[in-house]
Amino acid sequence: GKIVAAAMAAIDDVGLPPTPPERVKSIIGLGLAESCRALFPDADVEPGSALYRDFVHAYREHFFSDRFAPSELYPRVPEVLEALLSAGYLMAVATGKGRRGLDMELDRTELRSYFHATLTAEETRSKPHPEMLHRLMGELDVDAAETLMVGDTDFDLQMARSAGVASVAVTWGAHEADRLAASDPLDLLEAIHELPAWLAGAD
Repeated sequence: GKIVAAAMAAIDDVGLPPTPPERVKSIIGLGLAESCRALFPDADVEPGSALYRDFVHAYREHFFSDRFAPSELYPRVPEVLEALLSAGYLMAVATGKGRRGLDMELDRTELRSYFHATLTAEETRSKPHPEMLHRLMGELDVDAAETLMVGDTDFDLQMARSAGVASVAVTWGAHEADRLAASDPLDLLEAIHELPAWLAGAD
């Protein structure tokens, strides 16, 4: 919700065409440059343009302000992460957020200690390019056969496929189940507490 609200406010600030919130939600998961290209293919929003710089500045001003309520964790998230950590899984974050935004959310939610590696779209190529997953696998010294992408967007699932990695889709996030299913994940989970049992059954 906060991502959509901040983007909508920034769009209005810089005079880009009005965009329905559902359309903004549909590009969650991409980096800012890729998001701008997807939302405004007819505008000069390439990185380096004045309009792109203005949009990024406005978006960040809104996102890091207190204007919009922070996003809340889905129910049972810490419990599930604790169970996966105790079971010996290595966990990483691959996100379209920038580093500052990711660090803010990890600190605010007190989830940082659960993750062995994190990578943002500022630091590598954006989803759905596989580079983000390749770099995380390299950092954690695991291969594609040992890796599972858990994603709530088809950008996540497409990145996994391009990286030769299996994926599971989760339906409580940005993209609806039909859109996720079109990327052929191993399964679609409807609640986060289903993940540990699913993984135990897959081992």
